[in-house]
Amino acid sequence: MMLPDINGLEVLRRLRNDAPRVPVLFLTARDAVEDRIAGLTAGGDDYVTKPFSLEEVVARVRALIRRSGVAVARDDAVIAVGDLTLDEDSHEVRRGTTEISLTATEFELLRFLMRNPRRVLSKAQILDRVWNYDFGGQANVVELYISYLRRKIDAGREPMIHTMRGAGYVLRAATE
Repeated sequence: MMLPDINGLEVLRRLRNDAPRVPVLFLTARDAVEDRIAGLTAGGDDYVTKPFSLEEVVARVRALIRRSGVAVARDDAVIAVGDLTLDEDSHEVRRGTTEISLTATEFELLRFLMRNPRRVLSKAQILDRVWNYDFGGQANVVELYISYLRRKIDAGREPMIHTMRGAGYVLRAATE
């Protein structure tokens, strides 16, 4: 809504002229009821105010894409490491035949690990990729989310997520 050179509502008006079906989510600090009504009335599909939960924003974007029908299935959307599969389009994760439910952050962490199998990833690399450079949270967030993933991915099975002391974490197929 508050852009430096042009009003967000004007950007939306121009976008709707060129691409009327593109889903639009307002992400703004303007949280007054009048602002929300103005954004939605102008043609916005959703409106989220700061502070916001990253997981909620990701879920809202997925819902917008799903409802709009603009998402197209890709053949390369499924990543597999051993018996662990991750579908980037549907956000489904399976270990063997068991479906595993993950939060948005857990999903991003697992995706990063699975895109780099057998490669040791440092905590700094993981923080930068999953939480981005401007993350201001607790330093132990990587260890915390790795433990969440282990409980879900490795539960009752041969472990796939390994700690390399002093170096980071690595994902390997259970049979390696």
